[in-house]
Amino acid sequence: MRIALFGYGKMGKMIEQIALSRGHEIAARIDENTEQIDFDAMDVAIDFSMPNAAYNNISTCLNNNIPVISGTTGWLDRYDDAVSLCNKNNGAFIYASNFSLGVNIFFELNNYLAKMMQNLPEYKVSIEEIHHTQKLDAPSGTAITLAEGIIENSDYGQWKLDEDTQGTIPITAKRIGQTPGTHTIDYTNNIDSIEIKHTAHNREGFALGAVTAAEWIVGKKGVFSMRDVLNLG
Repeated sequence: MRIALFGYGKMGKMIEQIALSRGHEIAARIDENTEQIDFDAMDVAIDFSMPNAAYNNISTCLNNNIPVISGTTGWLDRYDDAVSLCNKNNGAFIYASNFSLGVNIFFELNNYLAKMMQNLPEYKVSIEEIHHTQKLDAPSGTAITLAEGIIENSDYGQWKLDEDTQGTIPITAKRIGQTPGTHTIDYTNNIDSIEIKHTAHNREGFALGAVTAAEWIVGKKGVFSMRDVLNLG
């Protein structure tokens, strides 16, 4: 399979290593200085670029009939536009805030716990996420996905960064050293606390998940998620 990399930073380089180890070819390495792109040379694109470049990368691929996997966060104000364009072009598209298998299982645990806690309003939920100092957006896309999962399965109405008000899920974002990613969900009352946590030890799981999604999407049409890729229900 011929994979084009949109964004060639740390994640792009790790995806390249994983892809090559699985027998794939890197058809292109595209960054902000790339002037010409040969779409005929690629079977699928993986976008781990910058928030301000993500939508343009995704739309360009979809307009050229290239399935696209996007792990870039911080651009989701245009997500519905990407979905509409994919459907209009009968294309194939997956966005995930996190491609790690462990994190996607964690998403399911988070949703299930939120349902269990729905009738226990004395417990107040909060989210903490910790990432490396080079991460530009806050809160992380993974933390937002976790918050949205709680909102869908509870009476909470919104999330806010560093703000704890009635009906709101507070998210604390920390940037420390080279931390790949730690996410904690905490339910607390004045008697006890319930906590679930996912800790990434390195970025390899993110890269492997993105390549797995790229392998899965070729030949398919539609807008999918990692739940589809991993058959989580």
